Amino acid sequence: MLNELYHSLNPIAFSAGPITIYWYGLAYVFGAILTGVVMYRTQKRWGFDISVDDLMTVVIGVVFGLLIGARLFYIVFYGEGYYFEHPLEILATNHGGMSFHGGLVGGIIGGIIGCRLCKLSAWTIADLAVIGAPIALCLGRCANFVNGELWGKPTDLPWGVVFESGGDVARHPSQLYEAMLEGVLLFIFMQILSRKKPLLPQGTFMGVFITWYGVARILVEFVRVPDAQLGYLFGGVITMGQLLSLPLVVAGVVLLVYALRAKRPQRSYV
Repeated sequence: MLNELYHSLNPIAFSAGPITIYWYGLAYVFGAILTGVVMYRTQKRWGFDISVDDLMTVVIGVVFGLLIGARLFYIVFYGEGYYFEHPLEILATNHGGMSFHGGLVGGIIGGIIGCRLCKLSAWTIADLAVIGAPIALCLGRCANFVNGELWGKPTDLPWGVVFESGGDVARHPSQLYEAMLEGVLLFIFMQILSRKKPLLPQGTFMGVFITWYGVARILVEFVRVPDAQLGYLFGGVITMGQLLSLPLVVAGVVLLVYALRAKRPQRSYV
């Protein structure tokens, strides 16, 4: 049974003395590495010759921007003033509290900085990044499942999961829904698009990624329990996740239309 499998999972990957490594942290590390591998292999398939050093510089910039942005967005939009009263908790990321939307903004800024340092085309690098990013998203959502957090509403479906922190009731494994929609399916679709001939213009992949994620997140939020400190907004109509995802859908569609009309060719260096 799926719920029995969950109860056998431990958020701690391994511990040695004062050092404790969590699956959530490993998800970030391996997600970044695998994204970099996909970026490298894709740019080779596209006929480019971006060096490993340049790609690693960009990936490191993205990771730092992602971590900072994800944390800041969570503090501002989900913290309900708690972190302003307990500023030391801002650094306690092991207690949870990361926002994808902030991670996206921070990752883009960090990536742009990395591209400028290496004189790479930011638009093409962004397209390469989002082709591999679904792997990181999938690993992150699986880590959420292992942690027993961000679970869904009660359900009587056969795959309902009983989470220790969610009471003695079977719930939607919304983390796995997101892992499938934002991770596996999006990765497959991106791989198909990245193999189209002729190569799709700059910005196309980024537009697809943002639009897909926004729509998927809005849909899953209907069966996911909102953060306890916020609940539902506007009289129980919408969650914070949906509110932040709506602009993503709009921005993604606008970017996609612009990219297809502008038809700027993919290029590695500026």
